[in-house]
Amino acid sequence: MQRRSARLPLHFILAILFAPLAVEAQQTPNVRTIGFLGPPPSAGGLVQAFQQGLRDLGYVEGQNIRIEYRYTDVALQGHTELFPRLAAELVRLKPDVLVVSVTEAALAAKNATSTIPIVMVSVPDPVAAGLVSSLARPGGNVTGLSRQTRDLIGKSFQLLKEALPETARVDLLANPTDPLHSAMVADAKEAAKSLGVQLKIVEAGTPAEIEGAFSIMHADRAGALLVVGGAGFYLNRTQIVGLALRNRLPSVFQNREFVEAGGLLSYAPSTVANYRRAATYVDKILKGAKPADLPVEQPTKFELVINLKTAKALGLTIPPSLLARADEAIQ
Repeated sequence: MQRRSARLPLHFILAILFAPLAVEAQQTPNVRTIGFLGPPPSAGGLVQAFQQGLRDLGYVEGQNIRIEYRYTDVALQGHTELFPRLAAELVRLKPDVLVVSVTEAALAAKNATSTIPIVMVSVPDPVAAGLVSSLARPGGNVTGLSRQTRDLIGKSFQLLKEALPETARVDLLANPTDPLHSAMVADAKEAAKSLGVQLKIVEAGTPAEIEGAFSIMHADRAGALLVVGGAGFYLNRTQIVGLALRNRLPSVFQNREFVEAGGLLSYAPSTVANYRRAATYVDKILKGAKPADLPVEQPTKFELVINLKTAKALGLTIPPSLLARADEAIQ
């Protein structure tokens, strides 16, 4: 007897064939896009800190997020006109959120879009820069973290004077291309006047200009150096610290990474912590929060870091009262 083969209904066959695809589609999470306009991975572990902050919140590149990077190592060598181009490139990709590093990058991003949420990471004074209406109520598409380092200029002068009580003359190295240049110089002049210290402003924007600035300081026999300014100096910190040591200039900074590179002392919030914390703003925005409703976060912890090896090389003795307050003393 001939056996008849059973035929399955067409809709049942299709269901079997496409079931794995349907399950796979359900298991694939919605991939969100982050645009990152910041320093390169070599800049003190900042990119890595941001990536770690995302991982801590459950975001994994290639799985549920995609990050489009535009690194600003070139743009910060005195070529700030590249910021608008880099920001425009990211905006054209229509990311869900933009993460920007410094004031120049934040301004470029804000000029490039009024709709894509922007998270700033390391801006000294976002209100003075015109990025937000106020820290409590940003009011637009920009929010994030402020370093508030303008407020620390006076404190930096006090620490310098405490470390070097006999110093009567301080040179200020400032970057004229920084959007907050004039405000920071004014703050420094006020702080110097209150402490009875003579202040000279020396400006530099590019590595070549930095070299020339130290030649001026050497000729003028400056007693100490205070460095203010944005990411251009940060990325050139090895050059700046090396020149300060070569000219035997005690130096005070607003980033601990300068002191790790050989500077004398710094007092500032942690830049690495800011990059890690920026991930929390990205998380909130990806979950539906609006930048206008997210207050700008101000630092609550400031680190005093002193390089004792540098002090010894300069023939300085750090007062015990100052050393006792240090969060870290680099041997």
